[in-house]
Amino acid sequence: MKMPGFFVFWKPNRTYLCSTFKYPLMNTTTSIHIYTESTPNPHSMKFVFNMELLPEGMSFDYTQPADGLTKEKNSPLAVALFGFAFVSRVFITNNFITLTKTESVAWEDELFGIKTYLKKYFEEKQPVFSLPEAAIADDQSNDTPAIKQIKQALDEYVRPAVESDGGAITFHSFDEVSGQVKVLLQGSCSGCPSSTMTLKQGIEALLTRMVPGVKEVVAEGV
Repeated sequence: MKMPGFFVFWKPNRTYLCSTFKYPLMNTTTSIHIYTESTPNPHSMKFVFNMELLPEGMSFDYTQPADGLTKEKNSPLAVALFGFAFVSRVFITNNFITLTKTESVAWEDELFGIKTYLKKYFEEKQPVFSLPEAAIADDQSNDTPAIKQIKQALDEYVRPAVESDGGAITFHSFDEVSGQVKVLLQGSCSGCPSSTMTLKQGIEALLTRMVPGVKEVVAEGV
């Protein structure tokens, strides 16, 4: 069954595959290419596309099919991927999707089927998201100077490395009294054995050195 269509968030020279009004998914002369990359989490696999699925720095994490039906991150594609019995988590960001599997299956037995399904899904111009435009807004008007520094450090020094491993990191909050920064780790970072080491030896060490007042970094989603 094909989905109804698309609303495309637009920036100069960029379109994003979101929402519900008719719009071409991509140039019909453009071939869809998908390749896979392993991640530090043996249960997660990164599926990389030759097009942008979301604006850079934006991501959505789904731990159950019901997550993909919510207004804030409605995704027909995420719901469809949970139709594969072995899929336990779906993470979608700029130009890749990270799938996390159950322990009962091996990736080598499932990769061909997933890649074939994704290629057909996009060739049939089915929607990735159905989102209100407000969902892409990042209101930073109330950020304190410390929070702005934390976000900048995460964006410049941490996010590229985390995304290369099929995951994402998002600022959650900063308690200026205790000095605790809370971040969200998503995608392959969730359940990854090395996430705690990365958090303490990498992210915490970086932020405590670069941002005065930061004393500790803790994470959700690990």
